[in-house]
Parts: sequence; C-alpha cells; structure tokens
Amino acid sequence: MYKVSFQGERGAYSEDAAISFFKEALDTVPFSTFTEVVESTQNGNTDYSVLPVENSLEGSVGESYDLLVSTSLTIVGEIYYRVRHCLIGFDGMDGTDTVYSHPQALGQCRKFIQDHKLKTIPTYDTAGSVKIIKDLNKKNVSCIASKRASEIYQVPIIKEGIEDNASNYTRFLVLSKKHLDNGDKTSIIFSVKHEAGALFNILKEFNDFKVNLTKIESRPNKSTPWEYNFYMDFDGTKEDPTIQGILEKIRRRTLFMKVLGSYKRARMI
Repeated sequence: MYKVSFQGERGAYSEDAAISFFKEALDTVPFSTFTEVVESTQNGNTDYSVLPVENSLEGSVGESYDLLVSTSLTIVGEIYYRVRHCLIGFDGMDGTDTVYSHPQALGQCRKFIQDHKLKTIPTYDTAGSVKIIKDLNKKNVSCIASKRASEIYQVPIIKEGIEDNASNYTRFLVLSKKHLDNGDKTSIIFSVKHEAGALFNILKEFNDFKVNLTKIESRPNKSTPWEYNFYMDFDGTKEDPTIQGILEKIRRRTLFMKVLGSYKRARMI
C-alpha cells in the first residue's frame, strides 16, 4: 500500500486527485503546508507527494512551482482533476451571508459569490473550511468545498456546481524519490542571462527539432531580484536521444537547468 502526502484536510481536492490517480489501496497523509507535503516524501515518510500546480480558471499555484526548484523529488505523473464546488452550510441561501474557503476556490466561484453578495473569508484549505464552519456552528456562515468533504464532516450541501465554469480542472503533479525511464512528456526548470535573445535561443532549439512545447511559465528568482526561472513542459522523454541532445545544448546556454522528470501525459476526463 502506497503512502501519499497531500496538503489540506481529509476531503481536500488534493486527496481526491491522489485517490483518482492511483486507483488502488493507498494511505493518504494530510499536511498543513505544501513544504511539509514534499518534505515527507523526501524524508521517506511517504512514497509520493501530490501537488496542485495550476487551475484552468485561476491559473498557476506559485508556491508549488517554487518548491520544484529546491526539491530533490522527481515528477512521475500528472492528473487533470475535474473540480466541482459545493456551497456547504447549515441553512439555505436566504440565511447565508458569509463564505469560507481556500482563495483558489473563492476565485473559481467568483460570479456565484458576487451574485449572492457573500462576504468571503479565505482559509488554508477547502475541506478545512468545512471543519471551521462546523466548529462555528452559525447559520449565516457557509463554505466552498467538495461533496466528499461535506460527507466526511457531515455538514449539508446547500448547492452543488457553483464554479464559474463547468470546465474547471486542476492539474496535479505526482512526485517521488523514484526515477522513471518512460513517459511521453518532460518538465524542466531553467534560468538565462538577462540579455537580448537569451530565451529565444532556448526556444529555437526545440523549434529546430520540431519538439512541441505544451507550457512555459516564468516565476521570480527568489535569490536575485528581477530575474526569473522558466518552467517548461514539452512532448518527449528525457531518455530519447533527440531530447538528450536538445537538453545538452540548452544546458550550455543557461545559468541553471534542472530536469524535473519524464512521465505519462494525463488526459482530461
């Protein structure tokens, strides 16, 4: 049985994604922060970590991307998890004026919140917000979380499917100390000199060999103001000779480069 770490309380979407990815018996281990999630696997206390990295409505999760710079773990999988938000509380819509949830969830339900003129209170986790309102035990407060979280903490659902768009997916990465030699997608991080053409020369290497880039994202370099790390996903595995050749060429053009792993590309279901 695998032990898988995730951020949040029981019933969090990260836990749901882990269960969906492994599709077998597993022991999920909750942690309060993303850092603790990753450290648990680095230290050998869990076999895998699951981290959310981007949402189709609200964009990237910066803290997760920043952890990828420093962690020694390897990406061994990904999953696109369909997020369906529920308004959870003790009274109907007419008696609710305040909603608790994680900032990402609040953002994904922005229109619903505005239409019903709800006061928002950010929390550390969606499932954790259910625990919070249960402890408060006030009829005017509600929260946004999953149907499973409602069932776990036995707080009723007021309304299902309150997200702004039905195509609401969160992409999660699965990290491990194990290294995989198969896959059809690779992720890397790199930084380049702050000079004209530096990034273009990296992108040109992929273009010259007709390698499809599926994502490129920049994040501030925490050690040097106004310099950036670039996160890139592309088709192909690091074991392929063509990809190895590209990586060797761009390694010479970068200040820093790290291969995060090659893994099977996930499908949205």
